[in-house]
Amino acid sequence: MKSRFLALTALTVLLFGSCAGQNSGARDKPSSARAPEGGQRHVYKTVGESDLPLYVYAPADHSPESTKPAVVFFFGGGWRNGSPSQFEQHCKHFAGRGMVAITVEYRVSSRYEVKVEDCIEDAKSAMRWVRSNAKSLGVDPKRVAAGGGSAGGHLAACTSLIEDFDAPSDPGDVSAQPDAMVLFNPYMGDANATGKNERARGPIEKAIPYTYAKSEQPPCIMFFGTKDKLLQGAEAFQRLSSDAGNACKLVTYEGQGHGFFNYGKSKNKYYELTVDEADRFFVDLGWLKPVDEKGGNTQAK
Repeated sequence: MKSRFLALTALTVLLFGSCAGQNSGARDKPSSARAPEGGQRHVYKTVGESDLPLYVYAPADHSPESTKPAVVFFFGGGWRNGSPSQFEQHCKHFAGRGMVAITVEYRVSSRYEVKVEDCIEDAKSAMRWVRSNAKSLGVDPKRVAAGGGSAGGHLAACTSLIEDFDAPSDPGDVSAQPDAMVLFNPYMGDANATGKNERARGPIEKAIPYTYAKSEQPPCIMFFGTKDKLLQGAEAFQRLSSDAGNACKLVTYEGQGHGFFNYGKSKNKYYELTVDEADRFFVDLGWLKPVDEKGGNTQAK
């Protein structure tokens, strides 16, 4: 029991940081996170008096008559904090490559009275909104990927793997499941524990991705630093997924810790490496054309 408690405590600190001196019952008034620049704002869901937006980055000269692949990103922050601006540069890259790229704001516990299941509900609502509006967005509804970092990577995985936590207002005939997953150091589970304690508002037992690894799932790629404490759960997910016949690739970067991939960190070395790897992932799926030696071919198929 002691080792289990220590594992839960360590994971809580890693994802949330220290909460010493804070009133665990206090919550800020609901408010929007910092909006990314350059994306077209749409409200995908209204909860109470709060609008939840997402931001769409389209290729140059894009039109609704197009049927481009799309990628939908969810930010990290331990289900407590964070901003859709985290994936602003990722969206600009993939829009430049000819995809429709989207970064989503969802409810987090520092701004709303929510738990992880509510975050999953919002992520699934966002995926359904994209598919429901595919025609006006110029998106192919059969080529919509989910992506995200840390807690956002967990949400992206949950949209694929978990059937629960659907919003009553969501259209029941529209799938939230992505056609591919691009996950940046996601929380996939911990081999030493099935979940996180309730006070930490972390994943509940039925929202641990690696416990669903053997189910049928879309192609997946994950990026991790070797010093990331969440790597163990991702390794278990990758092994079980592959054994079940799913296409699941884990790419590691020696000596890097959690959040290594973010734009602006390490002079963008790992941002560029991981984005290039994600780009090749989409090329291999047939969603993007390869970039020529001069970098001139930037259009999606």
